Amino acid sequence: VGSEMCIRDRSDGILPPETSNPELNEHFDMIDAQLTTEIFGLLSPVNTINALKMSYLPIRTTSRGDAAMVSEFYVSMHSLASTINQNKPLDEELIRISELASRTLDKDSYSLKMYEYVKKKFESGIKWEQTRDSIYKRYQVDQMDGYDITSRNLYCNGCFASGINFASSLVSLFYGRGDFKETIKIGTLSGWDSDNPTSTWGGLLGFIYGKDHIEEIFNKSLSFHFTLYFVACKSIIKISINGYNKNIGKEYFHSLFSL
Repeated sequence: VGSEMCIRDRSDGILPPETSNPELNEHFDMIDAQLTTEIFGLLSPVNTINALKMSYLPIRTTSRGDAAMVSEFYVSMHSLASTINQNKPLDEELIRISELASRTLDKDSYSLKMYEYVKKKFESGIKWEQTRDSIYKRYQVDQMDGYDITSRNLYCNGCFASGINFASSLVSLFYGRGDFKETIKIGTLSGWDSDNPTSTWGGLLGFIYGKDHIEEIFNKSLSFHFTLYFVACKSIIKISINGYNKNIGKEYFHSLFSL
């Protein structure tokens, strides 16, 4: 939805990062940016500063505030995945890099409070289903920690919002303990916009494990031929090209490919 508003803004002559300005894009705090920018972490292994620099403008094409911070958390996780010690338990290593990635979250943000809350529930030893249900009550019923999406009366109670999906994704990250199938299963069953957190962790674990191990898990070869359909592809390309041609973000485009 944030991307749709961005395209509308572009048709009015507005360019990134103004396309995520809350005064122009009412969906600035939805899930959009975290779906498309985590790859910058893989493009900058270990160096999270560089990864965040590369992803700064792409994230703020659609997102601001907590949604931008959460996107930076995912970017950092993917960058830090290259620091995983293969000689240590993967579940412990994932928690280690998540602690480092959580530094992208402001101390007064609801996203940091969500991170701390879900991690505390995980460490208490209760089942993932209980943690998931407590997230629903805390954030969508009681609207704690400054998360007020419910009060905005959005479609499906803001099931596509960045915040609630961030909290949900942490359930599958922690309780999945690095097991590929278990992580995807929990992420799917947790609900909300559940295909997105599962895609994020599936991609992260796929990177950590590598192609051969993923093929072993599913006992089949991966395909390398896909037919993809992009509804907004032409509009997004136009945003980038027009921004470049008008010297808006030109420096950014050059720096991105010269790193």
